[in-house]
Amino acid sequence: MIVATSVGARTLGVFRAFGHAAFFFVDLVRAIPSSLRRFGLVVAQIHAIGNLSLVIILSSGLAVGFVLALQMYYALVAYGAAESLGLIVNLALVRELGPVVTALLFAGRAGTSLTAEIGLMKAGEQLAAMEMMAIDPKSRVLAPRFLAGMISMPILAVLFSAIGILGAYVVAVLLIGVDAGNFWSIMQSKVDVWRDVGNGVVKSAVFGVICTFVALYQGYETDATPEGVAYATTRTVVMASLGVLGSDFVLTALMFSTP
Repeated sequence: MIVATSVGARTLGVFRAFGHAAFFFVDLVRAIPSSLRRFGLVVAQIHAIGNLSLVIILSSGLAVGFVLALQMYYALVAYGAAESLGLIVNLALVRELGPVVTALLFAGRAGTSLTAEIGLMKAGEQLAAMEMMAIDPKSRVLAPRFLAGMISMPILAVLFSAIGILGAYVVAVLLIGVDAGNFWSIMQSKVDVWRDVGNGVVKSAVFGVICTFVALYQGYETDATPEGVAYATTRTVVMASLGVLGSDFVLTALMFSTP
């Protein structure tokens, strides 16, 4: 009986947390039009979230392109299909690795920064002071950051994929000696802009919503203590990463299940 009561209490707690998060998400969406009227705040957050993440995104994309070209070349050359290397690398990056790896890096770099920033504002009672002055913190503080994350993530994912393809070209063509014409021509003829690149951009936009929402929610709902802020940043990385990986499976099944 005690076990059943404990399980029931935990289940209710989980549903209560999901319900609270859902209402929080609705409030953020409702606050987006007001943040568009103060677009300067959004631009500043795009710089803080997106521009300051460029170094880790581009360097990681270049490294992934290097490794992917090496691994795919050794696998394809055994079957005499080395000319398809450009196509395989491109599809792997724009469909899957670009959006997913960018989202995981985004969660680790920008997500934790957002959580810590909002958590420290709460600990310093800045959010409470805004409410005392009849200023909605969700509209003034959270919504511009939410919109900036939604805008920044697809751009970062596209740059990750582009620099990854460039890195694969350097390894495959300049180092290994794959024919440059085959590398580019098969890629251009087989990659569909809307089905492959477009779906990758849609994926990254969804991941941007997930990562930014989780970061803002954890920061806003954290305990106003140093320990609470530290724990919230850890939860941001864990929950955002799990959300990205879970939604990636669902989106992939929906987008690429039909030929």
